[in-house]
Amino acid sequence: DARFSFLKEEFDSPMGYKVKGLRNIKFVFIMPNHKSSDKRVRQTATRRLRNRYYAKTARNAVRRLRAMDSDKAAATEAYNKVSAMLERLARKNIISKNKAANLKSKLAKHVNKIQAA
Repeated sequence: DARFSFLKEEFDSPMGYKVKGLRNIKFVFIMPNHKSSDKRVRQTATRRLRNRYYAKTARNAVRRLRAMDSDKAAATEAYNKVSAMLERLARKNIISKNKAANLKSKLAKHVNKIQAA
């Protein structure tokens, strides 16, 4: 049945709503017993995708900052942005507070090691 094709970008779930962007992801179909639990299933799927997007964006930003080795001014500016991003994600519980603190500490050490040009 085409509704269960995970290779498509968008598919219809058996519950009648569309779940977007679930490519190559294991997704368990839950048949809720109440309208409120039906809504909860939809909200959870949406939030999970949004949280995965924000976490991946942060990982890419950290990766780009670690790749900066020559320009200290640009690295410092990038560090301030990445640090704010990590704090925001920790506040929203997308990543843990300790993970954000550890990343910020390591990145600060990296930025301080860069020689001023």
